[in-house]
Amino acid sequence: MLDLIIKNGSCYINKDLKEQDISIKDGKIVEIGKINKESKEIFDAKDLTILPGCIDTQTHFREPGSTDTEDLHTGSRAAIVGGITSVFEMPNTNPPTSNKKEFFKKLDLAKNRMYCNYAFYFGATPDNTEEISDLKNLEGCCGIKLFAGSSTGNLLVQHEKDIEKVFKNSSKVVAVHSEDEEILNINKKLIKDGDVNSHQIWRSEESAISSTRRIVRIAERYKKKAHILHVTTKQEVDFLSQHKGNITFEITPQHLTIYAPDCYNKLGTYAQMNPPLRDKSHYDRLWYGVKNNLNDTIGSDHAPHLKKNKEKSYPNSPSGMPGVQTLMPVMLNHVNDNKLTLEQLINLVCENPVKIFGIKDKGFIKEGFDADFTIVDMNKKIVIENEKIESKCGWSPFNEFEFKGTPVSTIIAGKIKMRDGKILGDPEGKPLVF
Repeated sequence: MLDLIIKNGSCYINKDLKEQDISIKDGKIVEIGKINKESKEIFDAKDLTILPGCIDTQTHFREPGSTDTEDLHTGSRAAIVGGITSVFEMPNTNPPTSNKKEFFKKLDLAKNRMYCNYAFYFGATPDNTEEISDLKNLEGCCGIKLFAGSSTGNLLVQHEKDIEKVFKNSSKVVAVHSEDEEILNINKKLIKDGDVNSHQIWRSEESAISSTRRIVRIAERYKKKAHILHVTTKQEVDFLSQHKGNITFEITPQHLTIYAPDCYNKLGTYAQMNPPLRDKSHYDRLWYGVKNNLNDTIGSDHAPHLKKNKEKSYPNSPSGMPGVQTLMPVMLNHVNDNKLTLEQLINLVCENPVKIFGIKDKGFIKEGFDADFTIVDMNKKIVIENEKIESKCGWSPFNEFEFKGTPVSTIIAGKIKMRDGKILGDPEGKPLVF
């Protein structure tokens, strides 16, 4: 007896959409084809598109520490409502996840509390190189996170000699928040009180490209993998496109959807994030990168803050916005607008994360692989509303935006965890295997 058969759907298999049924037992894909067998449950996916389970490779769920803003449980609820089956979660918590003791604590915090599957980054510091050299077989560890420029939390590795130490000793992919701390400090005099528009002037494009050049130089010298997070500038797109191989990079849905100055005029400090939203010339170049398959992943950089804090006067307002629940609706809308193809999107949120980070049995609809699926209705229109955001922060930068194309069901390990926006069953997410 099978556990579940998904019938009548259009399945994304081998870069093509095929009318196939999928049978599932014990959390695995057993068979793909025309299936007429007994099953405990049938999911009729007529007029729907079955995608491999989508992965968000950059989220901040704030636990331990700021659990009034978010925690592993609520963040995972937001993920599955948005069709995300697995997340990579960041270490800039309080205390930071920068030693094995804190790492194991986080795994314990996640157990039976997270709906989606998960992996955690190990935070780099100037003096934990011994620990980061020994992460190869650490369960649930997706990589090493390096903050070259200061952002939320107190993880910072700003000096070249310390960055070199991290790469030299790294035993996993090093994912980098790439801003030059020295330039950020020099530029502080450009911050205008009460003017969030000055955020992009303070955290200048020069600070981004200067840091990214340095990171690439060091990673290439030590022949190590670097993944540059939330790339925001045209200079970085052009530079990184010439340094492929061990160097990969991410763009966020926000930077592909809203830009300055409109975003600051409309959203005020709600549009504040690090690195910042920039003008349309950068937005256009980011899209050039996506269309030409230059970038490797799309990550939401889900970084929630409570409204009462976001509404403080700039620069006392914190940087960051939620995004794990809206990543797929935003990007599916761009697919419907012919900004990118469905194949390109699946590369960015399924196949490339699996290849870059070495995730086992995910990212593809294949017999023997894990039965994680993001089921979408490409024709369904939705309006994002703050009231429907599952994150504790209770808002989205896309409030009142209409999007065409949205996840209508999330299946993890063969169990339906979300259907039509409703969360089902218990949190049974597992650590990802690498």
